[in-house]
Amino acid sequence: MKSARRSLSRSLSSHLILGGFTLLALFPMALIVINSFKSRSGIFNAPLALPNSQTFSTIGYDTVWAQGDFVLYFQNSLIVTIASLFCVLLFGAMAAFALTEYRFRLNTLTAIFITLGIMIPIRLGTVAILRLMVDLGLVNTLTSLILVYTAQGIPLAVFILSEFMRQVSDDLKNAGRIDGLSEYRIFFILVLPLVRPALATVAVFTMIPIWNDLWFPLILAPAEASKTVTLGAQVFIGQFITNWNAVLAALSLAILPVLILYMIFSKQLIKGITAGAVK
Repeated sequence: MKSARRSLSRSLSSHLILGGFTLLALFPMALIVINSFKSRSGIFNAPLALPNSQTFSTIGYDTVWAQGDFVLYFQNSLIVTIASLFCVLLFGAMAAFALTEYRFRLNTLTAIFITLGIMIPIRLGTVAILRLMVDLGLVNTLTSLILVYTAQGIPLAVFILSEFMRQVSDDLKNAGRIDGLSEYRIFFILVLPLVRPALATVAVFTMIPIWNDLWFPLILAPAEASKTVTLGAQVFIGQFITNWNAVLAALSLAILPVLILYMIFSKQLIKGITAGAVK
């Protein structure tokens, strides 16, 4: 009885802590959305106040839809983010499974090499990546962004998923082999469903940097047809004058897909974060 109460209290405390951090993280987003419905004077005079009859204005959203093709920008961002997430989760999970399941001579060295990708920022290789994309004819295409973001996300995915896959029972996998299942079926049918919380954790930590990134879209895909929403919002930021109404409106619209994806993965994310904390 005491152990059950202890477990319940730990679970509640972990959820309360996560809830508090979530509210803290959502406050800047709420502030952006609130100010996106204000006039320029309302933004600067009372940034923390709610819009009223004097400060309410939709000029920012009107400007966003009038200038630039933001429907295309959103479509590009969604394609890049979803495709990159799929590749990161698939190839990261397969690499983690291979490193934890099979023993070979370069096993440890390969794991260390992949892990180095977490410590060494991929932006250090921007010039080499740009040259590679030029040689491959992939500049100003979404494919170039998907390839770069996949390479950027795989090290973290392998690092997290390896720890979870080591906890999968060997008896379960061996039973599958005795029943005649191939290694691919063992991976997709037996292992992946058991590490869904870890997959959701990787997805959340991977999708936000991809969606918010400005560097690689600016370097690799600055053309109008391949712009992402973050790069498209820069149109309203000038050297001397910034249209803050339009910037805040564009950012408010950009927040929505990320929140939707977060809500999809949130349940599994909490399980993944608290997997080793609550027994």
